[in-house]
Amino acid sequence: MFGLSLLDLIVIAAYFIGLTIIGAMTYKSVKSTGDYFMGNRRFGKLLMIGHALGAGTHTDQPVAVAGACSQIGLAGIWYQWLWMFTTPFYWLIAPIYRRLRYITLGDFFEKRYGRNLGAIYAVMGLMFFALNTGIMLKGTGTTIDAITLGALPTDAVVIVMTVLFVLYSVLGGLVAAVITDLIQGMFILILSFLMIPFAISAAGGLAAIHQGLPEHMFSFIAPKEVTLFFITMVIVNGLVGIVVQPHHMAVGGSGKTEMSCRTGWTYGNFLKRVATLGWAFIGVFAAFLYPSLTEANREMAFGMAVMNLLPQGLVGLMIASMAAAVMSTCDAFMVGGAALFTRNFYRKYHKPKESEQHYLMVARLSSVVVVIGGVLFGLFIPNVVAGLKIMWKFTAFFGIGFWMAVIWRRANRYGVYASLLVSFGAMLYTGDYFAWSLNWSLPAQIAVYLPAGVIAFIIATLLTQSEPEEALNDFYTLLRTPVGEEHKLKAAGVEIILEGESSTKEDSSESLLERGHSLILVDLLQLKKKFKFKHYKIDIAGFGYAVLLVLIILFLGFYAAGIGA
Repeated sequence: MFGLSLLDLIVIAAYFIGLTIIGAMTYKSVKSTGDYFMGNRRFGKLLMIGHALGAGTHTDQPVAVAGACSQIGLAGIWYQWLWMFTTPFYWLIAPIYRRLRYITLGDFFEKRYGRNLGAIYAVMGLMFFALNTGIMLKGTGTTIDAITLGALPTDAVVIVMTVLFVLYSVLGGLVAAVITDLIQGMFILILSFLMIPFAISAAGGLAAIHQGLPEHMFSFIAPKEVTLFFITMVIVNGLVGIVVQPHHMAVGGSGKTEMSCRTGWTYGNFLKRVATLGWAFIGVFAAFLYPSLTEANREMAFGMAVMNLLPQGLVGLMIASMAAAVMSTCDAFMVGGAALFTRNFYRKYHKPKESEQHYLMVARLSSVVVVIGGVLFGLFIPNVVAGLKIMWKFTAFFGIGFWMAVIWRRANRYGVYASLLVSFGAMLYTGDYFAWSLNWSLPAQIAVYLPAGVIAFIIATLLTQSEPEEALNDFYTLLRTPVGEEHKLKAAGVEIILEGESSTKEDSSESLLERGHSLILVDLLQLKKKFKFKHYKIDIAGFGYAVLLVLIILFLGFYAAGIGA
């Protein structure tokens, strides 16, 4: 049936039934929007690691990476490794999300820059969720279409997966998403490395693969498409934009403690960086095994490898793993999209004084609408890489406003408006959207629209009035009050949107800031006066270990590329 054996179908059915049961079991634990959107910040390190891995990894990524690597070599890995050098910064950023005690990044822009920018960000966030959901569903559908030789066409796969993840996500919200992410994280790792030994065996060994392919196929810098300039610019763009990807308020801020949030977001994503190596090598092996692959059909490479290399049973496990990867992110995205709509539109502009049960009902209904938008994107975008490039640009535009908000107290809403208009205009002028556009490459566009956006932000801010002092005081008081010291916020009369289940306790006459919990990014412009290693030791030590891990992963990649040469 559908080109699959009975054993494959049993494996797939068992997996989906298990997910639905989890959603039903978590339904009763969701009693408020705080539970639905953020799990009431109750998660420890293990669940946060699983959530970061599951929410950040989906099938369109191995499809895009393997497809690119089948044509340009290991350099195609940078379609996902563009976040590699950003990952250590997650250690520094996660406590910012947690300390603000906000529920959405729409709350961030609203509290820092005013209600209108909260709503404008929410529009971008909803577009982000819909576009990314479409990209993920498209990638998975394309791959399963290839595995089943067209018996399960892409559009049918998209619709079936959508029904399944909507069912358990609507029931359990972020609680169901985090629990299933932990389970699906294990499947993702299986997905990443399962085919490698079969591919090597089918090719007759690594030496045969090296002899049958050009040398540049084993280089992490390609002569075309993914050049050193491309890699440099997408890394910079990624660092600017990563902070405003709308699901990251939950991924980096739903832990019980700041350490849970730091550990989960940083090391969950390091697991993904390792897994990406598996996708890249599968793409290179596919170039050797299936020389008929072309630029036009390269995103079929991963599916062809599954179809031709794996025995019965393991094909079903691979399909379940791919579905796990996309569904683990889609459930987080639909919950995040519901949070943006409910909090930053519906509650602000339509019905501000309804009960928690009313808002919970609206959240569940709006989450389904977000997914419908994603399905429409998935049916119409031309390919996965095209969708990824659109996403990179729009998050960078808003990322400028986030970084300025945290680092520079003088930053104001006029700077955000100016940077959005100028960077968007620069993208249109340098891109390929109109007859008068310059049709520059993506890295060349980034090299223009990012500096232009930053310069516009600074000029507009300096020429206009500051944000209200009371709002600024509340914002920075939150950032300088570690989790566990909420009593200080209450004494100061600062609003706490969602405190959660903090477990940090005072056990010293010194404040937590003096004992290593001060944040470098928040104090960046005052470090010359304020710096003491003791105060910033958690930031510095954790960032240093993360940088070391980046170097280790890069070494593993270069070493593996040389085996058999």
